[in-house]
Amino acid sequence: MTPNAQPEKDFPWWLVILAVTGLWLFYQILSDDFYYGALRILSKGLVVTLAVAVVAYLGACGIGLGLAVMGMSKHIVLRQTARLYIEVMRGVPIIVLLLYVAFVLVPGVVYGVNWLAGEDIARTRDVPLLWRAVFALMLAYSAFLAEVFRAGLQAVDKGQIEAAQALGLNGWQRFRHVRFPQAFRLILPPLGNDFVAMVKDSSLVAVLGISDVAQLAKVTAAGNFRYFETYNVAAFLYLVMTIGLSLVLRRFEARMRSRGQHGS
Repeated sequence: MTPNAQPEKDFPWWLVILAVTGLWLFYQILSDDFYYGALRILSKGLVVTLAVAVVAYLGACGIGLGLAVMGMSKHIVLRQTARLYIEVMRGVPIIVLLLYVAFVLVPGVVYGVNWLAGEDIARTRDVPLLWRAVFALMLAYSAFLAEVFRAGLQAVDKGQIEAAQALGLNGWQRFRHVRFPQAFRLILPPLGNDFVAMVKDSSLVAVLGISDVAQLAKVTAAGNFRYFETYNVAAFLYLVMTIGLSLVLRRFEARMRSRGQHGS
């Protein structure tokens, strides 16, 4: 093999094994009354699980991109503020942050808003636990995504940015048309990995009693005492979601990579 030769692409036997095993497990679940009952109950939490993951991830991407831009700013206050936020959020376990946001931060903010509005505390407005959980995951993942965005933006060739500036593009135009599109292609794999991780970490919202897959599994197992069957189904559903998302994202990455090569 020459130094520049690319290794042959392996046939995805691992995917064949997973597909065959998954179909066999699905058949076993459908043919067993206890497994099928657990599947019927737990599948009701799929919408909540995916909704929490998608909304929290999109919000985290927006905050993370803003933090990355702040961290690269010429103003020291913006840089230090972004660094302070990132270090604090990365240093707190997600489940602790989830509980803190749900039972300390959000109630404190709501109390302050009601006090400023002069409303009676007995009929105070409140925030549903579902949105508290989404907000907590958003804050937690934004710190990690900020570092991903920062690394991608800094990896773009400065010569291209200087060329865009010479063409008369202002700062926003250079960011929108030159810097961010190239950075996005570079950071697409870690962004996809973080989204899959978000789907798994969304199970932490079960500690707040939100009816996602993990919470429904806990309640169902506590009611029928069939822990083995119930948690097997829960693990099966999470594996289907995460592996399916990984395959879709991998396909999307390959398409973006080929499009970038043709464009160059």
